[in-house]
Amino acid sequence: MDFVTSADGLKLAYDVTGAGAPLLCLPGLTRNMEDFEPVVDAIAGRAQVIRMDFRGRGASDWGDPATYQVPVEAADVVTLLDHLGLERVTILGTSRGGLVALVMAAMARDRIAGVIFNDIGPEVSPEGLAYIMDYLGKPPKARTLAEAAAAFPRHYAPAFRDVPAATWEAMARRLFAEEGGRLVNRYDPRLREAVAPAFAPDAVAPDLWPLFDALAGAPLGLIRGAGSNILSADTAAEMRRRRPDMAFAELADRGHVPFLDEPEALAVIDTVLEQAQ
Repeated sequence: MDFVTSADGLKLAYDVTGAGAPLLCLPGLTRNMEDFEPVVDAIAGRAQVIRMDFRGRGASDWGDPATYQVPVEAADVVTLLDHLGLERVTILGTSRGGLVALVMAAMARDRIAGVIFNDIGPEVSPEGLAYIMDYLGKPPKARTLAEAAAAFPRHYAPAFRDVPAATWEAMARRLFAEEGGRLVNRYDPRLREAVAPAFAPDAVAPDLWPLFDALAGAPLGLIRGAGSNILSADTAAEMRRRRPDMAFAELADRGHVPFLDEPEALAVIDTVLEQAQ
């Protein structure tokens, strides 16, 4: 793991594994680079997998919660690309990471070789937003990693089925840390106050479809969990209507978000990487 310094002085964690076409992995709202371990295992032999932790998450510094915003995070991505000397990358964006990719289509379109959206699109389902606010910034209910892993199959059912116990155990390790006999989230709890205004019932969601359309000419991929409460089937269908050439996989027995160890998901990633070269 290495670090790059943001424009406002925060140390942002990143990791580079493998060689070949660069694939930049951007995690979800409360997630971190470890979510992409299956991608590293699967494709680092034929691609340069770059993972980063957004500010306030994982191993990156916590900062002013007012800066925990998608445009700032997009600027942090550009800072990392400049630091690594990379002109263009294919982006694999999980949830929030996909929204960052959309904003980059407006801020730095020339840096984008392709985009793979992992269970996210220009519209986010209200049901999913309500679910996020139900847990965001709150202490974990489980007391140990083992207890959290054991609870996941019940908590995520019925959207997730047939998930190996080892996968739930890895997810617990990625989400939480054991400190002082209890579990803590691996992100700044003030992330809640940063994003709460956007999730308010009377908030007006920005129109992100023009940003999606701005990716014209770039290879695209979309991975959707069939039971997703964030990316609706209608939004996925509209994305495919606008980009009929987009690689697509809908994963049965998966919700928000797929683990990216699924063969269909990895096939989408491979397709876009090949097209982007």
